[in-house]
Amino acid sequence: MDPAVSAVRLAVREAVHTLSSCEDGGRVLSTLESLKRYLGGAENPALAGEQEEFARAHFSAFLRCLVGRLSPGWLELVAGGALEELWASFFLEGPADQAFLVLMESVDGAAGPSFRLMKIARLLARFLSAGRMAAVMEGQCRRLTEPASPLLQETLLTQVVGLPDRLGNRLQRENLDAFLPQNYFPLLGEEIMRALQAVVVSLRDGWDCSVSFLSQVLGKACVHGRQKEMLGVLVPRLTALTQGSCLWQRVCWRLVARVPDRAVEALLTALVEAASGPEVLSRLLGSLVMKNKKAQFVMTRKLLFLQYRYSTPMLQSLLGYLAMDSQRRPLLVQALKALLETWGSSSAIRHAPLEQQRYLSKAVLICLAHLGEAELQDSRDELLASLMAGVKNRLDSSLPAVRRLGMIVAETASARLHPEGPPLRFQYEDDELSREMLALAAPQPAADSALEASPAVAPEPAETPGGGSVGGGVPQAPPEGSGSDLDSDDEFVPYDMSGDQELKRSKAPTYVRDCLEALTSSEDWERWEAALRALEGLVVRNPAAAREVSVELAKVLLHLEEKTSVEGFEGLRQRGLVAVVVTDPAPVAEYLTSQFYALNFSLRQRLDILDVLTLAAQELSRPGRLPRAPRCGPPGPAPLPSSPVAPAWRAVVEERIRSKTRRLSQGSVRRTQDAGPNQFNTVAGYFFFPLIQHFDRPLVTFDLLGEDHLVLGRLAHTLGALMYLAVNTSVAVPMGKALLEFVWTLRFHGDAYVRRGLLSAVSSVLLSVPAERLLADLPDELLEARPWLA
Repeated sequence: MDPAVSAVRLAVREAVHTLSSCEDGGRVLSTLESLKRYLGGAENPALAGEQEEFARAHFSAFLRCLVGRLSPGWLELVAGGALEELWASFFLEGPADQAFLVLMESVDGAAGPSFRLMKIARLLARFLSAGRMAAVMEGQCRRLTEPASPLLQETLLTQVVGLPDRLGNRLQRENLDAFLPQNYFPLLGEEIMRALQAVVVSLRDGWDCSVSFLSQVLGKACVHGRQKEMLGVLVPRLTALTQGSCLWQRVCWRLVARVPDRAVEALLTALVEAASGPEVLSRLLGSLVMKNKKAQFVMTRKLLFLQYRYSTPMLQSLLGYLAMDSQRRPLLVQALKALLETWGSSSAIRHAPLEQQRYLSKAVLICLAHLGEAELQDSRDELLASLMAGVKNRLDSSLPAVRRLGMIVAETASARLHPEGPPLRFQYEDDELSREMLALAAPQPAADSALEASPAVAPEPAETPGGGSVGGGVPQAPPEGSGSDLDSDDEFVPYDMSGDQELKRSKAPTYVRDCLEALTSSEDWERWEAALRALEGLVVRNPAAAREVSVELAKVLLHLEEKTSVEGFEGLRQRGLVAVVVTDPAPVAEYLTSQFYALNFSLRQRLDILDVLTLAAQELSRPGRLPRAPRCGPPGPAPLPSSPVAPAWRAVVEERIRSKTRRLSQGSVRRTQDAGPNQFNTVAGYFFFPLIQHFDRPLVTFDLLGEDHLVLGRLAHTLGALMYLAVNTSVAVPMGKALLEFVWTLRFHGDAYVRRGLLSAVSSVLLSVPAERLLADLPDELLEARPWLA
């Protein structure tokens, strides 16, 4: 046997025997100091072979002996705390991995909160604050000649990442701040950086190192959900270090590449979020997506299609990373093809949340901004086919937000994919979202082209020897007394033209028949506009005359087209139709509902019919609405401007009575609303039943159960509104029964807007039909609707 080995073994055996049985403080202190020389820190260190033998075969056992002797009485054998400090030095100065494992083993072996457990916990906190965790990981990085056993590395990995949980479970209310996850994992990130710096120094000195253990620690921490704390420390430091060093870039690439597959998604997601741009992401990842299939799936599929909670800058970093290298650009083209296919899928449009559809639309625009003309031309036919199919599906949607996304993407993508063709132009609201998406679609300028273009944008004027400038493009001030000053009219006060009215040659019609004639046969556009503007008032003031031509008026207004640019044309036409329906409800409603399912009507006209019926029903059911008596005689003379009108004297009288009336209790004066019969009661059937009869009969150009689901959704909302306005009427029960059958037929419709209308209809039935009538007359319909609502 080697004499050095036997000498170390004998010294350790005698020291363990002394520590186990001796109660003399001086002897215990001298025994520990004698063994301290095997750590290399004493004045008379042992030989290198003896130190290596002590660390390899005896250090862990000796530390367990020290932990076993730990007690208040044993530490007080030497006054002043010298024994405790010497006892702790073995853990802080010896091999870090063995000391760490013994400390964690002692924590797990403690029965509960005790003196020994608290001492070990405080020593472990000193161990972390002294930077010994970096020594633990650095030792695993340099073990290439004698690789550690997989069991030892797995144990170390579990103990390093699970330290906060283990200490929290043991210490519970006595836990130290250093072991809290929000404090420990940033510290672990700092220790990883120190270990990486030691690895780089060793590589520069010609020594081989491995970062596999660091990758496993980083991956396991990310799997535990602590990637934000870890990468919040690592990414800024690595961003600065990789900017000018190829060696640091290669170390960083290897660090990410060695992460286990189960942690790739968590790590890459956090890296893309933490990176400040595609350049930083490219330096940190390199061409990882070309070498690792799991990383490629995460970067090109999962972050684009399966998750949509990330911000726009993160999406720009991700797609910009794919566009920065020529080897990765084919992945960007593939991503654009898949994005356009998913973006235009009718199933995705119906079932995907609106936030995800916005996310996909932004991704499509960013891809188009990064790809060049040559790359787009190679796949133009396939991309255009997917784009056109998607635009059709989105414009057919019943949700305005979905249609607007289709318009924005269609305008931008068609301009990039087919620049020589006629541009697509849509009318949509110009808001923050549309401006953001259009900004994302702007092509990314190259750095050299931007530098070349900068002098031409703002040319500097050439200086003359006299100090002036030539050709600067700056207008010089005109000399005093020039003609521009003499001709100025700034000192004149403008006329007040706020009360002026536009003079028109045609006089507004006085009778309803005159309006009807002007709207049908007049070639005088001013008279036509004046008739349209005066129609609503004339119908309201002369209901008897309006009833004589009510159906003709409704027919003319329904087919009326805007021949000139009349401000508010749609509103004037709609209010006129509503006034006609309110004046003569039964025949006009019967005409409009019959035309809803007629041939040769546009979708816009059918939607107008639904809007007019809803507004007219709302006006008819308004409480306190009294019919206006028709004027039989000629109108009386208009009151003079100085004569008081009726409300004025009434207000004066009421004010005098109120001031001279003595009230015993001053309460809030409530003005009761005028009561009256619900005029919608007698005509609700004319509005409701013809609309619900033929919804399942397709026409040549109109199919509610087919492509025209937008109109079907509006029909469901209209029927629900009519049901709600028919509250407390005699026809409410049969209306509710018919509406529940309508809902039951369409309960599994694929369009969300239609299903929303059906829910509105069911709610209207429950609100309008009395509870006792629901249970008595509609029990079967309610039982059928219950599982669908649930």
